[in-house]
Amino acid sequence: MSAVATTGVWGRTEQQDFRSRVRGTLLAAAVGDALGAPVDGADLAEIRAAHGAEGLTELAPAHGRRGAVTAVTQLSLFTVDGLIRAQVRRDTGAWHPPTDLHRAYLRWAVTQHDWGPDERRKEDGWLAREEWLYSRRAPARACLTGLADDRMGTLDVPKNPGERGAEAAARSAAFGLLVGWEPQLVLQLAVECAVQTHGHPQAYLAAGAHAVLVHGLARGESLDGAVQRALSLLAARPGHQPVTDGLRHALGAVRQGMPNAARVEELIGEGDAEGVLSAAVYCALVGEDVRHGLRLAVNHGASSTAAGALCGALLGALHGETALPPGWLTELEGRATVLELADDFAMEMTQGPALHSPAGASPGWLARYPRA
Repeated sequence: MSAVATTGVWGRTEQQDFRSRVRGTLLAAAVGDALGAPVDGADLAEIRAAHGAEGLTELAPAHGRRGAVTAVTQLSLFTVDGLIRAQVRRDTGAWHPPTDLHRAYLRWAVTQHDWGPDERRKEDGWLAREEWLYSRRAPARACLTGLADDRMGTLDVPKNPGERGAEAAARSAAFGLLVGWEPQLVLQLAVECAVQTHGHPQAYLAAGAHAVLVHGLARGESLDGAVQRALSLLAARPGHQPVTDGLRHALGAVRQGMPNAARVEELIGEGDAEGVLSAAVYCALVGEDVRHGLRLAVNHGASSTAAGALCGALLGALHGETALPPGWLTELEGRATVLELADDFAMEMTQGPALHSPAGASPGWLARYPRA
């Protein structure tokens, strides 16, 4: 696939390529989440006892159906929604993307305790009115507590400063789809939004690193090249060593023979964010295709949903939507919503001024993504 436009001038071919990568990133992350959902929290022995010697190889029932997604995908969708809303609000001069993302995450938090959407709240936009999202799907405690009040965590005063989990990283792929941004700004935004729930450097720097990896792939780089860029950017960040060590270990593990579950578990270690990211990068590097990479990413004793989503986002950004297993996509919960949001994101990033500039605002677009 060709590299997408980074200059703000988009030809038709570049728009099509970008939309394919956006769709691929969001769909593959959701598929990885859904693939891992039935075995999340189980150790490798339990997975093999339930699914055979090769572990889980196909979508299996979780949360009452095959292809069910978890809070990982829910939060990823609200991340995309927040980024679109931030771009729309930019015209007003009141532009602070972390605040718009925080508002989006608070809209997700409402779905975790309300029975369904409040149709009177037009300012919430269309995504918050999707009834299927009003279902609690194993949200991490850090996400619930971090978004339990209106105070926004910041780098100076983060929420949950001891939280090292991978959930913030797993929702951060969409930051990497800001292909017109410089990678250091992508890293910064992902970090500032991660600390709204996960305040430990290992967690928020893993989120920033993942966004930089997706950013490089969406711009046409190789995964190895994107890792090198992430390592360079992380080097200036306090507390980066566990994350940079994890990425280096992922690169080194590629040369250690045939991929297997034991090597994935070794990379994951204690299951903190940097280990799960390391394993996801390894699986994306060694996977023969998307299906193989995702199977490797979910068969272990750590967070299978987070690892599946992280690996899926990388493979989707690298290969685009046409590389994804059609059988898995057919059963994916919320696929229509993911596609609609992906296409809206691609349209906003390539044609935003035509949708909401003072000279030609679209009422329909502003109803979907209100400035309020």
